[in-house]
Amino acid sequence: MAEQQLGVLKALDVAKTQLYHFTAIVIAGMGFFTDAYDLFCVSLVTKLLGRLYYFNPLSEKPGSLPPHVAAAVNGVALCGTLAGQLFFGWLGDKLGRKKVYGITLIMMIVCSVASGLSFGNKAKGVMTTLCFFRFWLGFGIGGDYPLSATIMSEYANKKTRGAFIAAVFAMQGVGILAGGFVALAVSSIFDKKFPAPTYAVNRALSTPPQADYIWRIIVMFGALPAALTYYWRMKMPETARYTALVAKNIKQATQDMSKVLQVELEMEERAEDIVKDPRLNYGLFSKEFAKRHGLPLLGCTSTWFLLDIAFYSQNLFQKDIFSAIGWIPKAATMNGIHEVFMIARAQTLIALCSTVPGYWFTVAFIDIMGRFAIQLMGFFMMTVFMFAIAFPYDHWIKPDNRIGFVVMYSLTFFFANFGPNATTFIVPAEIFPARLRSTCHGISAATGKAGAIVGAFGFLYAAQPQDKTKTDAGYPPGIGVKNSLIMLGVINFVGMLFTFLVPEPKGKSLEELSGETEAEK
Repeated sequence: MAEQQLGVLKALDVAKTQLYHFTAIVIAGMGFFTDAYDLFCVSLVTKLLGRLYYFNPLSEKPGSLPPHVAAAVNGVALCGTLAGQLFFGWLGDKLGRKKVYGITLIMMIVCSVASGLSFGNKAKGVMTTLCFFRFWLGFGIGGDYPLSATIMSEYANKKTRGAFIAAVFAMQGVGILAGGFVALAVSSIFDKKFPAPTYAVNRALSTPPQADYIWRIIVMFGALPAALTYYWRMKMPETARYTALVAKNIKQATQDMSKVLQVELEMEERAEDIVKDPRLNYGLFSKEFAKRHGLPLLGCTSTWFLLDIAFYSQNLFQKDIFSAIGWIPKAATMNGIHEVFMIARAQTLIALCSTVPGYWFTVAFIDIMGRFAIQLMGFFMMTVFMFAIAFPYDHWIKPDNRIGFVVMYSLTFFFANFGPNATTFIVPAEIFPARLRSTCHGISAATGKAGAIVGAFGFLYAAQPQDKTKTDAGYPPGIGVKNSLIMLGVINFVGMLFTFLVPEPKGKSLEELSGETEAEK
């Protein structure tokens, strides 16, 4: 077999790192910043929503969301994201990356704002509105996954492609951090302005009515970064790989990249023959696709699925772990506003110390170590730390050992992000053909979100104590935090085994990886 690659794509592969690369990172990354902010900010305000709308003056504990409502609020955005990843992933290959990217952004802006509004001020109206708009917010966010990854991979050069896609994904960490900072700022201002007694002192006055604005402001703030990047998104030209290999307009691709790279590129004589080779136009459900890309797709989907079960379940019962180790005081000893502050403080500290550094370690090392090594190492270390927390769990929750517990817990997050949480996002954007790239990334990401739903719904119940007198209101007894952590350790180990199905894209062109340079001698 002889290998041929279009000159315009070769020029992109060998281009020196320059301003347009960083512009693309910021534009694609701000979408991801918004995604993370919108998905994770709700966990900061669920306790407040319970106090506001499910207050029972006869209860010794502050109001909390009933299990079915908590599951809906936490899970509905994930369901929307899964649907959006499949739909917009497919649409990105049909209509082009740029056009679909604009649609997802508008959707995210509108639904972020609408999530903070509600029909009426009764629990049913507020929760129904929140869940409805969070589903469609998730749908828009879902589109951002395959499109952000695909755009960045198709713009990047061969040498630093991994770092560029990882940098886009690292904006997720910044989004989580921003959610924490916004919640800290808003709750601090309201706490000073509307001081309230603790729940134990006065149940009725412990959550002032003005606290209703807190969760709305936090949720709606997610529209701001998305709105700021819309203009720049629309100015970006379509990626050369889509224009040349999918739309088959090599002349347009060459003109676009001449402007972007600021060099004069020439049209090749045999370019049309390369992109119109009928043997390279197999479909997603063809035998040829199964033969070439079946196992890598299984590797991408299975590892993302298993990773997200562990990753999202940790995020969702993180606040319960903080309560168990004493970082967040008992709910009755705080007022509603102060509780938001304490939950945000704990989550921000974890993000600052472990989540965010993990992302940037991936950016620094991915093009040196390679995707496979980082993913394998990440799964292995997550398994080790999860078991190290789980088996001696009773030892860790004693007051003297709490700091050790937090360190171990932080390290599992660090190696999730300096590991499979980043690589599962990067690899599907590199190894599939251009005309199926966005679709295959969408399928991989949607499988991940299916894992997130299993983690979010399953572990919401599983992490409940076995003693029915100690469970949260309305929840049946579960298997407890200790056994939940053991299960997550096993899941991480299985993820490590499935990593062996994933190819190593380091240092290769996208066309080489997908087989699109192949043509008979």
